[in-house]
Amino acid sequence: MLGAPLDYLFAFLVGGLVCLFAQLLIDLTKLTPARILVIYVVLGVALGAVGLFEPLADFAGCGITVPLIGFGGNVARGVREAVSETGLLGALTGGLSAASGGTAAALCFGYLVALFCNARPKRP
Repeated sequence: MLGAPLDYLFAFLVGGLVCLFAQLLIDLTKLTPARILVIYVVLGVALGAVGLFEPLADFAGCGITVPLIGFGGNVARGVREAVSETGLLGALTGGLSAASGGTAAALCFGYLVALFCNARPKRP
């Protein structure tokens, strides 16, 4: 019974650390938010490539899989699986197929929100 509250606590703490690190990068460096997002995706790919993403995901749950680090880890897992199944061609197709569901959902939901919320471009 004690497992579930600890899972929530670990997800909250790790997700909070991810957000804290991003906020520190925004406040203390001249990095743009877009560059920080790319850093997080590449960090997820790197953690997945060296085999550290899965143990971290088992420990932190949604605290690490929901942010962009999770997207990068998902891409790395897809590449690894596709390379083991189809060879070198899997390095090109595995990441795309592993991340296609999340990408399609983000595009569709973003479009629906733009339709119903009367979105307009930001003016300088």
